[in-house]
Amino acid sequence: MKQRNAKFTIGEVVRHKVFPFRGVVFDVDPEYANTEEWWNAIPAEIRPSKDQPYYHLLAENDDTEYVAYVSEQNLIHDESETPLRNPQVYQIFDRDQTGHLKPKVILAH
Repeated sequence: MKQRNAKFTIGEVVRHKVFPFRGVVFDVDPEYANTEEWWNAIPAEIRPSKDQPYYHLLAENDDTEYVAYVSEQNLIHDESETPLRNPQVYQIFDRDQTGHLKPKVILAH
């Protein structure tokens, strides 16, 4: 298996290159790990390669908040510094002293 390094990290805010949404990364798959049905629903002319990292995002657009699954090739860093309004973001993440999102420490016993 080929070693893959993800370009984006958990807690990083990203923006889609084509579609008007942004979100925070909450999980990373080293390569495509969704269903064939989902894969085949992507129009063939814009279907990305499976052999790249895929990111689970707490995403939002102008209308709604949702979870998105996006290939690395379709994401860029979000430089806007606009706070995310998805309420799940602050259930999973805290802001550190520098303003970056870090996963909350959850203690279980």
